[in-house]
Amino acid sequence: MDMKQESQQINPDMLSGRNRRLWHEWHQLEQGLAGRRDITFEVLRRNADGIPTAYLIDYHLRSICGVENEADLNEPGVENTPVFATGFQMKIDIPHGYPCVDAPPSLNFLTADASGNPVAHPWHPNIRYYGAFAGRVCINMADTYTDLLWGVERVASYLRYDTYHALMEPPFPEDLKVAAWVTRQGEPHGWISFEQ
Repeated sequence: MDMKQESQQINPDMLSGRNRRLWHEWHQLEQGLAGRRDITFEVLRRNADGIPTAYLIDYHLRSICGVENEADLNEPGVENTPVFATGFQMKIDIPHGYPCVDAPPSLNFLTADASGNPVAHPWHPNIRYYGAFAGRVCINMADTYTDLLWGVERVASYLRYDTYHALMEPPFPEDLKVAAWVTRQGEPHGWISFEQ
């Protein structure tokens, strides 16, 4: 079945409450990403009514996935030149309480494949690179309304380094080590200005 038409197989007037909102998000993704080559998606999970509650977003973009000499990150006299990859996958999980403010969707880049082997994930100050929460995306304040399509497109702007917050001030970067690299090396050397 053609993904861009799948949401249209369900009449939103027959839905209520949360399902209507979930249908709206699904429809927006289908419409907003139709025909795009740089971002595609698939449904990973559906609720009992067939409405998606989890997605896998594929970014077909060239972006930074790490740096050389990472063991000596930001040490004086050490250049940590960027390493690039051309594809990234992000999972969106919609919690049961969504769209309540205290139940935002979670956006996480995959950091390992199905066998547990590491895969390239973004090197960006607003995406966690290190630690137990590697891959977590910091996208907005909890009390700010956004739709999933807006979030997916904003993350694409992260990957292109069109958007980032690397200063050690509110709202603070998600990954402080990567943020320090951006301000100490990425910006001064022009490494975060790259062509797609």
